[in-house]
Order: sequence, then C-alpha cells, then structure tokens
Amino acid sequence: MNKPLNSIVIVGAGECGARAAFALREKGYEGEITLVGAEPHLPYERPPLSKEGLAEGYGPKHVADAKGYDAARIAVITDAIVEAIDRAAKTVRTADGRELCYDRLLLATGASPRLFPGQPLATPQILTLRTHADAAAIRSKLAPGKVLAIVGGGFVGLELAATARKLGAEVVLLEGLSRVLSRGVPEEIAAIVAERHRLEGVDIRCNAAITGIEASAQKVNIALANDDVVVADLVVVGIGAVPNTALAEAADLAIDNGIAVDETLCTSDPDIFAAGDCCSFPLGHYGGRRLRLEAWRNAQDQGTLAAANLLGAAEPIVSLPWFWSDQYDLTLQIAGLAEGAETTVRRDLGDGAFILFHLDASGRLLGASGIGKGNAVARDIRLAEMLIAAGKRPNPQALGSNETKLKALLAA
Repeated sequence: MNKPLNSIVIVGAGECGARAAFALREKGYEGEITLVGAEPHLPYERPPLSKEGLAEGYGPKHVADAKGYDAARIAVITDAIVEAIDRAAKTVRTADGRELCYDRLLLATGASPRLFPGQPLATPQILTLRTHADAAAIRSKLAPGKVLAIVGGGFVGLELAATARKLGAEVVLLEGLSRVLSRGVPEEIAAIVAERHRLEGVDIRCNAAITGIEASAQKVNIALANDDVVVADLVVVGIGAVPNTALAEAADLAIDNGIAVDETLCTSDPDIFAAGDCCSFPLGHYGGRRLRLEAWRNAQDQGTLAAANLLGAAEPIVSLPWFWSDQYDLTLQIAGLAEGAETTVRRDLGDGAFILFHLDASGRLLGASGIGKGNAVARDIRLAEMLIAAGKRPNPQALGSNETKLKALLAA
C-alpha cells in the first residue's frame, strides 16, 4: 500500500460483506469499517430461507449479533440504500443524504431475483424468494390444503417445494426445460431428485411453456401453452437471479455478467473491489474462464479474500466452486465444474449414495457431483475437491472402485 488506510466502506450487508468486515479485523486492520445494508436486519444467512428457516418460521439467522459488531468496531448501517459512488471524491452517498468517505471500497451488493416476463408487480399472490421478508410472506401462505405453484426447477424452487410439502401444501412445479436442475447438475442426479419429489407428491411438469399469469383477489391462474391452467393460492417465481450492478454501472465500472473483477477481486478502479454474487471473475484453475457464482461458500471465501486484498495482499482466487442442497433426506453436493468433461466415472458408496467424477480429455479431474442421504457423500466430495485443486489425473478405474481410497489418489 502506498499510504495508510483509514476508512473502508463495504456496500452490501450480506454473508459476503459481513465476512469481509470481520476478516479485516482478523488481519489486523485498525481503521474505520462501515458496513451498509439495504435491509432492516443485521447480515444474515440466506440458505435457511428455503429450508428450515422457512419451515419453522424463525427470524433471520444472523452472521453475528450487535455485540459482535460493536466488539469488532464495525459500524453497521441498516435500511440504507447507497445510490451513488463518487470515485474522484472517494465517497458513497445514501438515499437519505449520508455521505461516507472511503480509502478503499468493497461492493458486495449481491443479486436480485429474475422476474418472469410480464410478471405482475406488487401482487401478494406472486412472490420471489431472496430475503427474510420474502420467506416470511411465503410462510404465511403455506398450510395444508393450499396450492403452491413454483416457476423454475432450480435449487431454490426444489428446496422450496420440499419445505412446502413438509408443511402440508400441495405443490405444482413448472420447469420450462426438459428436466429440473439443468444448470450444472448431471442428468443422472437430477432424475433422482425429481423422482424423490414425485414420491412426496410434488407435481413436476417439465417443458412447461407459460403463456400468462393472472392474479385475482384470492387465486392465481397460470395458463400453459398446452391449454392447461394451473390454479394456485400462491406462485413463487424461482428462475435465477441477476447481479446488482446498477451502482457500479453508474460509477462507470466495467461490467461483464456482473461487476467485472480481476483474479484479486479488484474492479476497473484500483481502490474498489467487488465480491460475492454481484461480481464475475476469472478462475485460473479453469483457464481463466470468467464465472459468476451464487453460492454460500463462495460468498464466505470471497469475503475473506477481499479483506486481504483491500489491505494490499494481491492474492488470487484459488477456491473452487462448491454447491450443496438439502431436499427431504437427500443431500446433493458438487465440487468444481463439469463443463468440458469428456469422461464420467461413477463410484457407488452404498445405500443409494454415489459420486460422479468428471474428467477432461487429458484425464484431469474437473468436477465431482454426489448425492446420498445425510452426509453420505460429504467426505468423498471434499477429497474430490482436493484432487481437483491439485490438478490430478487419477486412474478412472481407481476412481470408480471403492477398493481404492481417494486419499491414496491424492497422495499419488
């Protein structure tokens, strides 16, 4: 660093922003830290919103309580919209007129739910799921005898379907593509997930082309291209998310499927960094391919890395993509990326659990996808992640055999 840092501002009080704030203190930074969030809550974890948090209806699962922020000397401003960045003056301005000075700025602005084309706005019966307020609104309408229609067969839609069935609601899930979990999940695993939902009574309809959504005072009618009409008490649209880039765009920062950052999370302004769901970044392990990840662990990892690099460490991104999803008694875990794989090898772990290993033409392990009950695949997925990170080219026959320990392949 050319000069001492006296003030760091973090815009976005989610998992990533909060992790960065605490990591700054852990790394010895003594200057001011201001964390600004648009929601009225302290930073909280989002994964429970579609799972146990929704089912049990409890409040936000905070990353830390108010005493924790006070002890770390982190100023948290909630319920505040940052509406402008003045890069020349190195200030950010909130909608209520506050002006915050920074030496370094971190944008952890997250993402917003993608709306269905023509989706009516401000309709109590048509919702999305991103915030605790969203989860509370959905939970208030789920009960035995109620019909929930979910548009989108990704992780959030399927987790919501599982939770709604636990609460006794009827569920119709509409997916426009030929199968659920079409993004990044092997078809073999997606088929198991879909069958599990059907056994629980979820009506999954793939290749469902929606021609209109019309809300009345009590019901919502979803018209399909095959002339079917789904009548629901509540519709939740879960068709992905778009990165929150408006603030960065207005400040003339580079945008590329999110706020564009380099391998150190630095934007096109050397004093502004971005991390988490809002940014796209090159991942050296996959040839510099630019990614944008919406994942809990990515938010944590990049929050920690951003803290180091705000302080001048210039450390590159090395963590690999990792995802998980809990649905009923099944847990799905994915490490790395399967795109570009030429060969897939299956390892059976017993009791229906298995892992698929994805290798490129040279035999290098690119990714691993597993599914099983509880933690059945967790240990082996972790070892697979280590194999991927090490750039290993394990023998395919050994990968598929339970006689060969993955630890042995890692040591080879």
